[in-house]
Amino acid sequence: MSAAVLLLMLKQITIVGSGSWATALVKLFTENEIRVFWLMRKRDQVDYILQKGHNPRYLSYVKLKKELIIPTIEPTVALRSTEFVIFAVPSAYLKDTLQLIDLELLESRQLGVSIKGMIPGTGYTPSHFLKKHTGFRDLRVTVLSGPCHAEEIANQKSTYITIAADDPGWANELCETIESNYIHAIPNNDPAGIEFTSVLKNIIAIATGMANGLQYGDNFQAVLVSNAMNEASRFLDSINPRVRNLFHSAYFGDLLVTAYSEYSRNRTLGKLVGRGIYINEALQAMEMIAEGFHASKELDPLLRKLEIELPVINSVHRVLHNHANPYHEFKLLESRLS
Repeated sequence: MSAAVLLLMLKQITIVGSGSWATALVKLFTENEIRVFWLMRKRDQVDYILQKGHNPRYLSYVKLKKELIIPTIEPTVALRSTEFVIFAVPSAYLKDTLQLIDLELLESRQLGVSIKGMIPGTGYTPSHFLKKHTGFRDLRVTVLSGPCHAEEIANQKSTYITIAADDPGWANELCETIESNYIHAIPNNDPAGIEFTSVLKNIIAIATGMANGLQYGDNFQAVLVSNAMNEASRFLDSINPRVRNLFHSAYFGDLLVTAYSEYSRNRTLGKLVGRGIYINEALQAMEMIAEGFHASKELDPLLRKLEIELPVINSVHRVLHNHANPYHEFKLLESRLS
């Protein structure tokens, strides 16, 4: 099905996920008069949204256009009438979520992911996992990325969203459907690069959070992030070499907002660990999942195969998964940065 034909039919979509980012996406699409089938995990959330027009758990202060929302816990109801399905669940939940869905319901659909992490136990990015799990020949997955925090979309702050797809026509058409007075959608033809950048930026945000928790100042954190950008560039050139402008907002822009924003869950996790809180306790203290934790573990075997020097990213892995002392790791890092 061509992008032009799909656009004519894009009057209703499905969003899978019930967290803050899924809620922001529902807000974004319904504001543009697109009907959203919303596949959620819990019946009480569905009932509350039907009655009140709010998500009771995430971004609960946001009034949603409930006349354009069909929340449900039934995959068949959510998927049978739409052409475009966006998965917006934490990466740790994607595998279990797909187990609940009849793959025949996805076969003729355009699929998208807005998940910034790697699938635990697989070594795959979300789009790669979808392709492997479904087994659909020639499946192309659209990647929706940032830099954008759900909280700022909720407050209608000026936001730039990247739509990355192998089909440039489809990316352009989808951008047109979500543009608004505060949403600026940018097409991109590098979904793999965008997806890997979103994995790296969460790990790097944990590093900046650790530096903050260890009471390093802004000067050091700036050096840390600039070195981490070089690491991201080396990694992308190794794993998916192509011409790309890493200073585009979808790459380093997304990295910067995650590294520095107080909304960043990954930065918050790093701060807790930097302050001396054990990683398990820090994870339990988090209200939402910090994707960089799982991503760091999943990415490590790939980094070993590539044999490239990534001191910042490797230090985060040692602290999170090898019980390394963050103070000692950052003292060692000081001599590795330039």
